[in-house]
Amino acid sequence: MRMIRFAFLAVLCLFLVTVALANRTAVAVHLLPEDIGVFSGVNYGAELPLFLVIFAGIVAGLLIGAIWEWFREAGQRAEAVAARHEIARLSAEVTRLGGNQKPKDEVLALLEAGQGRR
Repeated sequence: MRMIRFAFLAVLCLFLVTVALANRTAVAVHLLPEDIGVFSGVNYGAELPLFLVIFAGIVAGLLIGAIWEWFREAGQRAEAVAARHEIARLSAEVTRLGGNQKPKDEVLALLEAGQGRR
C-alpha cells in the first residue's frame, strides 16, 4: 500500500511539474477590475506566472472547503464530546455500583463465577 501511495504521489508531482512548465507565461493579476480600481484608488496588481495563479486557486479552494466543513461539523463535534463525557460518567457509576456488590444467594454466586470462566 505504501508503494502505491508513493507511486501516486510521484505521478501527481510529475503532472504538476508538467503543468507548471507548460504555463510559465506571466499574466497580470489585479485585485479589482480596472475601472473600479481607478474609481476607488485601490489598483493593486502583479505579474505572476500562470501556473502560480492556477495552483494558488486550487490551494485557496481546498482551504475554503476545509474551513467550511470544520464550521459545518461543529455541532457534531460538540455532541461527540458530550457523549464521551456521559459515557465516562456512566462507566464510573457502573464501576462504583457494581464492583462492590456480592451476590446474596449462593446459587447466583456460583452462576456468576461460571460466567467469568468462559
